[in-house]
Amino acid sequence: MMKLLTLFLACLLGSTHGFVVTPQSVGSSVRLAGQAQPEIQIKTKTKVETKTRQKVEIKKKAETGDPLSRRDDDFQDAPMFKVMLLADNGYDVEHVVTRMCAIIDDLDEGAAATVYQQAMATGKAMCGKYPFERAELFKEQLLRSVPMIFADLEDENK
Repeated sequence: MMKLLTLFLACLLGSTHGFVVTPQSVGSSVRLAGQAQPEIQIKTKTKVETKTRQKVEIKKKAETGDPLSRRDDDFQDAPMFKVMLLADNGYDVEHVVTRMCAIIDDLDEGAAATVYQQAMATGKAMCGKYPFERAELFKEQLLRSVPMIFADLEDENK
Protein backbone atom coordinates (compact mmCIF):
# COMPACT_ATOMS: atom_id res chain seq x y z
CA MET A 1 0.00 0.00 0.00
CA MET A 2 2.84 2.24 0.76
CA LYS A 3 4.25 1.64 -2.67
CA LEU A 4 1.09 2.78 -4.29
CA LEU A 5 0.99 5.99 -2.33
CA THR A 6 4.57 6.88 -3.21
CA LEU A 7 3.97 6.06 -6.84
CA PHE A 8 0.93 8.30 -6.88
CA LEU A 9 2.77 11.21 -5.32
CA ALA A 10 5.64 10.80 -7.72
CA CYS A 11 3.29 10.96 -10.67
CA LEU A 12 1.72 14.09 -9.39
CA LEU A 13 4.91 15.89 -8.61
CA GLY A 14 6.65 14.80 -11.77
CA SER A 15 3.90 15.67 -14.23
CA THR A 16 4.15 18.83 -16.22
CA HIS A 17 0.46 19.28 -16.66
CA GLY A 18 -1.32 20.55 -13.63
CA PHE A 19 -4.67 21.97 -12.80
CA VAL A 20 -5.10 25.38 -11.34
CA VAL A 21 -8.26 26.20 -9.42
CA THR A 22 -9.03 29.83 -8.84
CA PRO A 23 -12.00 30.97 -6.79
CA GLN A 24 -14.60 33.12 -8.51
CA SER A 25 -15.51 36.52 -7.28
CA VAL A 26 -19.08 37.20 -6.29
CA GLY A 27 -19.99 39.60 -9.13
CA SER A 28 -18.35 37.70 -12.01
CA SER A 29 -20.17 35.40 -14.34
CA VAL A 30 -19.01 32.06 -15.60
CA ARG A 31 -18.07 31.96 -19.26
CA LEU A 32 -17.55 28.72 -21.03
CA ALA A 33 -15.11 28.69 -23.90
CA GLY A 34 -16.40 27.58 -27.26
CA GLN A 35 -20.11 27.91 -26.45
CA ALA A 36 -22.51 30.70 -27.35
CA GLN A 37 -23.42 32.78 -24.35
CA PRO A 38 -26.87 34.34 -24.12
CA GLU A 39 -27.14 37.94 -23.10
CA ILE A 40 -29.29 38.11 -20.02
CA GLN A 41 -31.03 41.33 -19.20
CA ILE A 42 -33.81 41.65 -16.70
CA LYS A 43 -36.13 44.57 -17.19
CA THR A 44 -39.08 45.24 -14.93
CA LYS A 45 -41.87 47.65 -15.69
CA THR A 46 -44.86 48.05 -13.46
CA LYS A 47 -47.77 50.18 -14.47
CA VAL A 48 -50.91 50.30 -12.34
CA GLU A 49 -54.02 52.05 -13.54
CA THR A 50 -57.16 52.25 -11.50
CA LYS A 51 -60.38 53.44 -13.03
CA THR A 52 -63.62 53.56 -11.14
CA ARG A 53 -67.04 54.33 -12.45
CA GLN A 54 -70.21 54.66 -10.54
CA LYS A 55 -73.45 53.58 -12.09
CA VAL A 56 -76.34 55.65 -11.05
CA GLU A 57 -79.68 54.05 -11.70
CA ILE A 58 -82.82 56.03 -11.28
CA LYS A 59 -85.75 53.76 -10.72
CA LYS A 60 -89.07 55.12 -11.75
CA LYS A 61 -91.80 54.30 -9.33
CA ALA A 62 -94.93 52.81 -10.82
CA GLU A 63 -98.04 54.81 -10.40
CA THR A 64 -100.39 53.23 -7.93
CA GLY A 65 -103.56 53.78 -9.88
CA ASP A 66 -105.30 50.75 -11.28
CA PRO A 67 -103.73 47.33 -10.64
CA LEU A 68 -102.21 45.67 -13.68
CA SER A 69 -103.75 42.43 -14.83
CA ARG A 70 -101.00 40.03 -15.85
CA ARG A 71 -103.30 37.39 -17.25
CA ASP A 72 -106.70 37.29 -18.75
CA ASP A 73 -109.44 35.91 -16.58
CA ASP A 74 -111.24 33.72 -19.08
CA PHE A 75 -112.92 31.44 -16.60
CA GLN A 76 -115.99 29.59 -17.65
CA ASP A 77 -118.54 28.28 -15.23
CA ALA A 78 -118.75 24.52 -14.94
CA PRO A 79 -121.69 23.03 -16.84
CA MET A 80 -124.58 22.36 -14.49
CA PHE A 81 -126.71 19.22 -14.41
CA LYS A 82 -130.16 18.64 -12.94
CA VAL A 83 -130.66 15.78 -10.48
CA MET A 84 -134.08 14.36 -11.35
CA LEU A 85 -136.15 12.12 -9.04
CA LEU A 86 -137.98 9.47 -11.07
CA ALA A 87 -141.44 8.30 -9.99
CA ASP A 88 -142.05 4.70 -8.82
CA ASN A 89 -145.17 3.18 -7.20
CA GLY A 90 -143.07 1.18 -4.71
CA TYR A 91 -141.66 4.24 -2.90
CA ASP A 92 -142.32 4.80 0.80
CA VAL A 93 -142.84 8.57 1.22
CA GLU A 94 -141.03 8.82 4.55
CA HIS A 95 -138.00 6.82 3.32
CA VAL A 96 -137.62 8.89 0.11
CA VAL A 97 -137.90 12.24 1.92
CA THR A 98 -135.46 11.19 4.68
CA ARG A 99 -132.85 9.85 2.23
CA MET A 100 -133.12 12.91 -0.05
CA CYS A 101 -132.53 15.23 2.96
CA ALA A 102 -129.55 13.14 4.12
CA ILE A 103 -127.89 12.93 0.67
CA ILE A 104 -128.62 16.29 -0.95
CA ASP A 105 -127.16 19.10 1.19
CA ASP A 106 -129.41 22.04 0.42
CA LEU A 107 -132.72 20.16 0.54
CA ASP A 108 -134.91 20.31 3.67
CA GLU A 109 -137.89 18.07 4.49
CA GLY A 110 -140.50 20.45 3.07
CA ALA A 111 -138.68 20.82 -0.26
CA ALA A 112 -138.03 17.05 -0.41
CA ALA A 113 -141.76 16.34 0.14
CA THR A 114 -142.67 18.80 -2.65
CA VAL A 115 -140.16 17.16 -5.04
CA TYR A 116 -141.63 13.72 -4.19
CA GLN A 117 -145.19 14.90 -4.88
CA GLN A 118 -144.20 16.51 -8.22
CA ALA A 119 -142.35 13.33 -9.27
CA MET A 120 -145.39 11.16 -8.49
CA ALA A 121 -147.68 13.53 -10.43
CA THR A 122 -145.55 14.13 -13.56
CA GLY A 123 -143.16 11.13 -13.63
CA LYS A 124 -140.04 13.09 -12.62
CA ALA A 125 -139.08 16.19 -10.64
CA MET A 126 -135.92 18.27 -10.25
CA CYS A 127 -134.07 18.04 -6.90
CA GLY A 128 -131.46 20.70 -7.79
CA LYS A 129 -128.72 21.87 -10.21
CA TYR A 130 -125.11 20.90 -9.54
CA PRO A 131 -121.77 20.49 -11.37
CA PHE A 132 -121.47 17.10 -13.08
CA GLU A 133 -119.33 15.32 -10.48
CA ARG A 134 -121.49 16.40 -7.56
CA ALA A 135 -124.75 15.62 -9.42
CA GLU A 136 -123.42 12.17 -10.30
CA LEU A 137 -122.50 11.58 -6.65
CA PHE A 138 -126.05 12.43 -5.50
CA LYS A 139 -127.56 10.15 -8.17
CA GLU A 140 -125.31 7.22 -7.19
CA GLN A 141 -126.08 7.65 -3.48
CA LEU A 142 -129.83 7.68 -4.17
CA LEU A 143 -129.50 4.51 -6.27
CA ARG A 144 -127.55 2.76 -3.44
CA SER A 145 -130.29 3.42 -0.90
CA VAL A 146 -132.19 0.39 0.39
CA PRO A 147 -134.88 0.29 -0.96
CA MET A 148 -133.51 1.88 -4.12
CA ILE A 149 -134.52 5.43 -5.11
CA PHE A 150 -134.37 6.03 -8.88
CA ALA A 151 -132.72 9.24 -10.09
CA ASP A 152 -131.36 10.58 -13.36
CA LEU A 153 -129.16 13.46 -14.61
CA GLU A 154 -130.17 15.97 -17.27
CA ASP A 155 -128.09 18.75 -18.80
CA GLU A 156 -129.20 22.19 -17.64
CA ASN A 157 -129.52 23.50 -21.20
CA LYS A 158 -131.90 20.76 -22.43
